[in-house]
Amino acid sequence: MDQKIPYDDYQLPVVFLPSYENPPAWIPPQERVHHPDYNNELTQFLPRTIVLKKPPGAQLGFNIRGGKASQLGIFISKVVPDSDAHRAGLQEGDQVLSVNDVDFQDIEHSRAVEILKTAREIVMRVRFFPYSKLFFTISDQKYIYI
Repeated sequence: MDQKIPYDDYQLPVVFLPSYENPPAWIPPQERVHHPDYNNELTQFLPRTIVLKKPPGAQLGFNIRGGKASQLGIFISKVVPDSDAHRAGLQEGDQVLSVNDVDFQDIEHSRAVEILKTAREIVMRVRFFPYSKLFFTISDQKYIYI
């Protein structure tokens, strides 16, 4: 006979998961290549270069999150529609790998902001990483409009 252990008597942390949602319909592998729900284009995840020029006093049109404290790097958290950043191809979820040959993969958030705000021409190496939102919570990150 199974006896249930009272919640307060568990020795390890207890995690209650949300109810399970129905998964999408299964599609046979041979049909996935041409199916609209599957994106087989992996080149979107390769690093690419974005070049932005910023006149004095102008904004580039994007926000960043993360930094050394998060141990995850710097990510683009927002791109303003119709901004220079948007027109150059920057997108939410891009990880900033470097700016003007400065490595951004292990940089303090404040130093990253300083570099982006003071440069007049910005050559950014970025890669799309759409799952970056999973690593951040709103309460522990700064939002900086650049």
